[in-house]
Amino acid sequence: MIHHKTYLEKQHLFQNKKLLIQGPVHAKELHEYKIHHDLDAFRPPLKQLEALIDIATDAESRIIIALDEDTIIGYVIFLFPDPIERWSTYRKDNLLELGAIEIAPDYRGAGIGSRLIQLAMSDPNVEHYIVISTEYYWHWDIHHSKLSIWDYRKLMERMMNAGGLKPAPTNDPEIMAHPANCLMMRIGKYVSKEDISLFDQIRFL
Repeated sequence: MIHHKTYLEKQHLFQNKKLLIQGPVHAKELHEYKIHHDLDAFRPPLKQLEALIDIATDAESRIIIALDEDTIIGYVIFLFPDPIERWSTYRKDNLLELGAIEIAPDYRGAGIGSRLIQLAMSDPNVEHYIVISTEYYWHWDIHHSKLSIWDYRKLMERMMNAGGLKPAPTNDPEIMAHPANCLMMRIGKYVSKEDISLFDQIRFL
């Protein structure tokens, strides 16, 4: 499968200034930007920028970024599922998983996460993919947000809904480990019934 991508961009008003939501971005473009010093949820900021650049070289990956001038203040990554996850047993190359989403704390609460996901799913080429997000409460920034687990779950659902991802049942043990965990899923309109059936078998191993 050739992973076609269409570059899109959209402005987003934040505190009387315009941020730019854009992507999918290439590794070469990412070299041109700085990264916000508070984007450290997964690794130190400069290491995170290096990781984004590395991931951007993968043919299937889709990285959407939010820019304040020349500084990345948020991003979302879609790529093939991790080999250690059950979703990787789906042997076709039209399955993408949300690998990470992060917004710098000073920019949260302004709908930037939703706009990132919305832009990512606006690419017409995404209609050829099954897109999933595995939501585990232990990955959520509950401490910083001061939200309850269930309020954070509602926040994540609203964010994913912006891109058309909806809760879907599964018997995956990690998701079933806590009632707030969930699988979010979007099936593109060009995904075949055969591929949907194959993925449903993996949802209920």
